[in-house]
Amino acid sequence: MSRIYAVFDRQQGPDSLSVLCCELLSEQKDTWPDCRQGYAYLENIAVREIACNGFIIRVQHNPGRIKSTLADVEEKGIKERPCFLCLNNLPEEQKGIIYRNEYLILCNPAPVFPSHFTICHKEHRPQSITEHIDALLQLMVDLGSAWTVLYNGPKCGASAPDHLHFQAVRSGQMPIEKEIKETGRLKKITKVNGILLSRVRNVGREIIVAEGDNPVSLAAAFGIILSTLKIILSADVEPMINVAGFYSRKRLYIAIFPRAKHRPDAFFKEGDGRLMVSPAVVEMGGILVTPVEKDFEDMNASIAEDIFREVSLDGKILDKVFNSIT
Repeated sequence: MSRIYAVFDRQQGPDSLSVLCCELLSEQKDTWPDCRQGYAYLENIAVREIACNGFIIRVQHNPGRIKSTLADVEEKGIKERPCFLCLNNLPEEQKGIIYRNEYLILCNPAPVFPSHFTICHKEHRPQSITEHIDALLQLMVDLGSAWTVLYNGPKCGASAPDHLHFQAVRSGQMPIEKEIKETGRLKKITKVNGILLSRVRNVGREIIVAEGDNPVSLAAAFGIILSTLKIILSADVEPMINVAGFYSRKRLYIAIFPRAKHRPDAFFKEGDGRLMVSPAVVEMGGILVTPVEKDFEDMNASIAEDIFREVSLDGKILDKVFNSIT
């Protein structure tokens, strides 16, 4: 009980979860040195914007993210380390909010943004969105329009693929959030049970946007997309995807980033040719986090476009997905 900062259930009013999260972050900065240090890094990071072919990226030099960038997500490495999201393994000073009696909301001690939370399941269970899309949608509604809820697939960005979790950050910080709303960006493809499915034009990677005002219908449409991807890719497990969810004017938006691979080939090179960028949902959203200063300085439009092209699912494969759905 000493780890529980507060409890949120369906009885609280609107905005109460957002307020609780902000209060938790303030308390943890005061009482948890690792959290305080992680946010101190953010005050000194370097950020620059790069104009690519039709879209914008922001490069962030953030040494505090080195551990996440280099996370060993292979099965052997996972088995040999304790799960850092399990309650019994949390740092002594870390506290959380019990969310709807099923999840624990924690401050991320290695933040990318000024408000960055991890929402992990209370039980140790594999990272998977297939059975848990309802939880992501509920988080979007409970947190409100000021927040974006994120998901990384177990093989494309999750630093704890063995423990189910989401993330939440303040809305509007990833370039893709603005680009999706630009006139002419969305190419409408079809409707599934009242949910509009679109593709995003000219952003250097493939993105599916599903939008609607009914969470049940949106969850069903998401399931159709995922199962179709699985069939087209002949996948035995969850297809590689990243997800970002926005809630605006009582309308729900889910951006799905279908992936071809986790890390670009340059990540595994040695010496000067190595590029220590490990794309997860934040990177796919347009924020390229570079823990190493050299990578921050060397990054340019050509390199960024090559990274997206390499790790994003090929557009021709996505054509097959939509042809199957329609």
